[in-house]
Amino acid sequence: MHVRLEHVHKTFPGKGQRSTPFVALDDVSADIRRGEVFGIIGQSGAGKSTLIRLVNGLESPTSGTVRVGDHDLTALGERDRRQVRRDIGMVFQQFNLFRSRTVAGNVAYPLKVAGVGRPERDRRVASLLDFVGLLDRAHDHPERLSGGQKQRVGIARALATEPSLLLVDEATSALDPQTTGEVLAVLRRANRKLGVTIVIITHELDVIRAVADRVAVLHDGRIVEQAGVYDVFARPQAEETARLIGTTLRERPSEATLERLRRKHTGRIVSVRIQDRAGLQTEVARVFAEHKVAAEIIFGGIGEVQERPVGSLTFELLGETAAIDDALRALRAEGVDLIEENP
Repeated sequence: MHVRLEHVHKTFPGKGQRSTPFVALDDVSADIRRGEVFGIIGQSGAGKSTLIRLVNGLESPTSGTVRVGDHDLTALGERDRRQVRRDIGMVFQQFNLFRSRTVAGNVAYPLKVAGVGRPERDRRVASLLDFVGLLDRAHDHPERLSGGQKQRVGIARALATEPSLLLVDEATSALDPQTTGEVLAVLRRANRKLGVTIVIITHELDVIRAVADRVAVLHDGRIVEQAGVYDVFARPQAEETARLIGTTLRERPSEATLERLRRKHTGRIVSVRIQDRAGLQTEVARVFAEHKVAAEIIFGGIGEVQERPVGSLTFELLGETAAIDDALRALRAEGVDLIEENP
């Protein structure tokens, strides 16, 4: 494992004499594998920023352990933590570039601080700017760059000291969709070509869907779900995860839509989750036909996650109650994931 959090709690004192302490993280455990892209997603206030500060050693947990590589950060003093931090790169939401330095100067800065000699520094800066597609902007200042270009400079700077771990904190939240795609492509390339472990903190599910291998869903300071990205999208286990995914994929009807569908369709309403399984829709149609159940699609949507189908189809079922029950029982026995939408 590259990063391991074990039963981590983080509590901040209240601001007044009688105020209650604020629990930012509550019994958080996670394993991040070396060489993967690991996403941590949650709404504002979920504890994401606190978590990333624990991983880079800027905060200490109230209890529990945080390990990065072979180092237990909770057992190290500040000097030793600084040594560990040299192997960690950081990409920020607001870019944090020096306005007085050129693009090349910004990328060179951590190398200069680390005492890297001028020839090697120049070689590495040129290589990194070429890697992020900005070699021709080396002598420009940040104010002449777009937001996406600034973030690519930020990624080049974070990679300058050749870290094995890259922490990315809401790096695309201020960017438009096209520019976000360009920045995420650079991150994925850094992971695949340089072997860098990447931890992405975000509130955007589209970011997780585009680049992450695995994801942890953070809600009110607790990890409510942790699995491969496809499994989380295709079969969310926690209610909070299902809500997050519903706002992104919109493949299942909302409560308002369900009310409208129930008024219009008098039959039984059932949603079938789409799985990465050949012939699923044919199988569903066959089972309904065998049980003499009329099935009409009244809502749905199918997308892709990691080049695999994900989504759901919502059916109105008409027929004898016992026949519908038998058909649904048969589908569940064959591993089909069903959600009954009637109240």
